[in-house]
Amino acid sequence: MICFPNAKINLGLHVTEKREDGFHNIETVFYPVGWNDALEVIEAKESKQDFNLHLSGLPVSGNVSDNLLYKAYELIQQTKSLPSLDVYLHKVLPMGAGLGGGSADAAFFINLLNEQFDLKFTETERMDIARQLGSDCAFFIKNKPVLATQKGDVFTDLELDLSHLYIAIIYPNIHSNTREAYSLVKPQQPSRSLLEIIQQPISTWKNELTNDFEKSIFSLYPIVEKTKQDLYDNGAIYASMSGSGSAVFGLFEQEPILKQFNSFPLWCGKMM
Repeated sequence: MICFPNAKINLGLHVTEKREDGFHNIETVFYPVGWNDALEVIEAKESKQDFNLHLSGLPVSGNVSDNLLYKAYELIQQTKSLPSLDVYLHKVLPMGAGLGGGSADAAFFINLLNEQFDLKFTETERMDIARQLGSDCAFFIKNKPVLATQKGDVFTDLELDLSHLYIAIIYPNIHSNTREAYSLVKPQQPSRSLLEIIQQPISTWKNELTNDFEKSIFSLYPIVEKTKQDLYDNGAIYASMSGSGSAVFGLFEQEPILKQFNSFPLWCGKMM
């Protein structure tokens, strides 16, 4: 079976406090977008290995044992019997971009295995598996707009439809380190709830919907800030860095023409 794990963007992001376990509490809105990797799973009937990962597209660093796909396979093997697998991942989504590409791959892999081998995991059980792999991983099990709180892994469903808009996502060829990004942010309680802001007209988002990571990432990488401003200069009604960066997206009422960004990986399309 084959599937196409998609990216997500963050509509606003507040880092509200440091937790005793070393993580941070946040509030953000995850929204799926249609920039995709490709993932295929085939039963490896003659393989001597249980898990065979075949990579193409953008380079993926690290050993197979560190890959979230392999970790998901191991977690599922604790309660279900899986055959040996050939797993083919064609990587399109850039890493270190704040788009959740690795988390999406893992969550779609869990869903795919559940369907392909009739594992009978409930949605809640699949989300519990995904939460063990990363804070935003469980989001991609449902893959629908949510308000995410605590570590970014507790979700409240949102009635938020942006399908009438176009989106442009630009990756300025900078790998943003999430751990470093958190170390540079001073947690604080926002003056207004993100949920309240997101329910306002989109025309107000530019001045009120913020990402707490932008200040430090913009200081480290001025090109990221310039990319955001360039999106506004090209007619975006809202633009922001996604997650802890470094990808920047803009929302548009009409399909944008962005010729000046040709030197960077760029994806444009309709919102989901």
